[in-house]
Amino acid sequence: MKNVLYIGNNLRGNHRNPSYITVFGPLLEREGYSVRYASSKANTVLRLLEMLYAVIKHRKRTDCVLIDTYSTLNFYYAFAVSQLCRLLKLDYVPILHGGNLPKRLHRTPKLSDMIFNHAKQNVSPSHYLYERFKVHGMANLTFIPNVISIDNYPFKERSYTTIKLLWVRSFSVLYNPELAVRVLKTLLDKGYKASLCMVGPDSDGTLVNVKALASTLGVEVTFTGKLSKAAWTQLSQDYNCFINTTNFDNTPVSVIEAMALGLPIVSTNVGGMPYLIQHQQEGLLVAPESVEAMVEAILYLFEHATEREHMIANARAVAESFDWNRVKQLWKEVFE
Repeated sequence: MKNVLYIGNNLRGNHRNPSYITVFGPLLEREGYSVRYASSKANTVLRLLEMLYAVIKHRKRTDCVLIDTYSTLNFYYAFAVSQLCRLLKLDYVPILHGGNLPKRLHRTPKLSDMIFNHAKQNVSPSHYLYERFKVHGMANLTFIPNVISIDNYPFKERSYTTIKLLWVRSFSVLYNPELAVRVLKTLLDKGYKASLCMVGPDSDGTLVNVKALASTLGVEVTFTGKLSKAAWTQLSQDYNCFINTTNFDNTPVSVIEAMALGLPIVSTNVGGMPYLIQHQQEGLLVAPESVEAMVEAILYLFEHATEREHMIANARAVAESFDWNRVKQLWKEVFE
């Protein structure tokens, strides 16, 4: 049995969606791995200190340290933890999550080299980051997709008589939730019956602005706040189009989940999205920040049933490739 120390933002609360550590860690435990976690501290300094302390405390009982690695503040957590692992001669594996990590490679090349070139393996959950890191000269790199348990996402056929949009993400400037409200307004102005439900916690105060925009534009939007995965997948049965409005992205689990549920997808064409969704094959990709482009794509889905059903079927097949039963062997090879 392997002993794993998992370093990441193991934070919980009404202002955060569950992080990858809360999904992946229990799956490893189910396979018989002994997994310890750090950190659940909300304070950033205390979080870093607990991460470092966990490495020191468990160093003699740890075979591998997993490090969730993003491109902003968490990048420095990953740097500090990885260098401590090097000092203690512990194997560590960064899991590459941040859509802006390629820019980080160029902005801080020395720190990036110290993290990634000395890792046992760098695991990329997206072909997008895999290719960007490969171009940068990283050799110790492997692709392992984000994980879902496909049985938790029952495929459902839907009615398309009216437009019922679903948006699921944290409310953050990065994810551009205001675009969803403007899309709804435009659809209504064009005379279509349309509704919008937005699911997720407020991570940076953006939710206030989104609600104010909806009020200013005179459109009614359903805001649910944070929901559990079970709750939002149940809610999804009442909707028939999933929109992803982000300006930066990697391989968002919420989009994979929507694909599994049988929701047709319209997403901005940014970051890793074209590696997850081929335009007109598994969904529709549009230019970021473009209300008209997203509206046109939504209307295309509703006016072309054959093409829509083709994309839905393809998307479900892609989502099934992320199932844990297919992915776990790849992780076993990393730990060997």
